[in-house]
Amino acid sequence: MSDLHRTPLYDLHLALGAKMVPFAGYEMPVQYGLGVLKENQHTRAAAGLFDVSHMGQVILRGPDPQATALALETLIPQDVAGLPEGRQRYGFFTNDNGGIEDDLMFANRGDHLFVVVNAACKEADVARMRAALEPQGVTVKLLTNRALLALQGPQAVDVLAEHYPAIREMRFMDVATLPLGGAECWVSRSGYTGEDGFEISVPNAAAADLAKALLADDRVEAIGLGARDSLRLEAGLCLYGHDIDATTTPKAAALTWAIQKIRRSGGDRAGGFPGSAVVLAELESGAAQTRVGLRPEGRAPMREGVELFAAAEGGEPIGRVTSGGFGPTVGGPVAMGYVPSDLASPGTALYGDVRGKRMPVTVAALPFVPAGFKR
Repeated sequence: MSDLHRTPLYDLHLALGAKMVPFAGYEMPVQYGLGVLKENQHTRAAAGLFDVSHMGQVILRGPDPQATALALETLIPQDVAGLPEGRQRYGFFTNDNGGIEDDLMFANRGDHLFVVVNAACKEADVARMRAALEPQGVTVKLLTNRALLALQGPQAVDVLAEHYPAIREMRFMDVATLPLGGAECWVSRSGYTGEDGFEISVPNAAAADLAKALLADDRVEAIGLGARDSLRLEAGLCLYGHDIDATTTPKAAALTWAIQKIRRSGGDRAGGFPGSAVVLAELESGAAQTRVGLRPEGRAPMREGVELFAAAEGGEPIGRVTSGGFGPTVGGPVAMGYVPSDLASPGTALYGDVRGKRMPVTVAALPFVPAGFKR
């Protein structure tokens, strides 16, 4: 793994006994001594600390904040200009066919926008933003001097309040600059587990000390990518390159909730983003396929790539599983995948081909585990 990047917490991961694996060009911890199942359960019950420093952290700064926001709206179908200062929103880049090139978080930090993109896509995302935004006077800066931590779980707020009591007042998707561990941190009340929690951008030099300070709390355990995946799957959250990709439209992905009214047909700033004709048309007429939750019968998981059928025998595949595994909180296998929209209602009986044998699977509502976000 000598050609892989390392995050500022690499040495700490080794000291904690992490099993390291290649992921998106980085050496990342897949699990620690607790193991994936117990790491999942601990995050749901208390607080888990994740190293997500492989993600891309980007600053967008233009001649004025409104111009910067409107420039970003030429790349994504979200309402950027209407996002209040100190707030964050989920979004995605689209292409000319209406497909999703990557999903992201963007925050209004007053005189600039702070954007976090997926690790595997960050070079392409930065190139995309530079090509589109720099001619509009917006500078695009990929940060290399900051790490990114996520503290997730129902006790995360109590843990962080030991360091900064007023953090309790933050709402879901609030962002703030706070002193944590003696460093200036950019904190959002958000995450990728379905639980309450926080994401913390911290200078590289202070990252290990902050992580150690948080881990010194008995309520906090280090959590790896394995549990991160099972947590987000239980929460019904998409993983780019698996549940969504450049061929998936927002309607098919069941992500139309992330497109605000002002950017839809009839809105004051409707369209104007790549593939808007396709995306807006599907909002009205629907998509051929839809992302759904899936509950396989029995204990055997249905993994990514399993083909789905409408009948126990015969017929062509009608869909496929895009993410699947064991859900520790659910106590059984869970999955997500794509099926024809007329077969997307919860309770619909389907079959998944597992090693040549068709096994029953039922369409289920998402999320599998109710969200614990702080509203």
